[in-house]
Amino acid sequence: MVRQKVVIKNPTGLHLRPAGILCKEAMQFKSLITFTFRESTANAKSVLSVLGACVKCGDEIEFICEGEDEEQALKSLVDIIESGLGE
Repeated sequence: MVRQKVVIKNPTGLHLRPAGILCKEAMQFKSLITFTFRESTANAKSVLSVLGACVKCGDEIEFICEGEDEEQALKSLVDIIESGLGE
């Protein structure tokens, strides 16, 4: 299991479009990918779960990846968050 914290940079947070981009990226990996925000845990492969976390700009989330491709998954998700999720 690997984990890393990252700060959300998009001005509008994880609304529908960036949540979809995040989920699409997460679904490319076999690992279980979740993230924690405040006291809740969200499934990074579920758009509804990501939206339900209500993550805003400047919030810090922690990705947790567990599985055979966990290292690649974590790096890819952190990179896509830091690039602004297409916004």
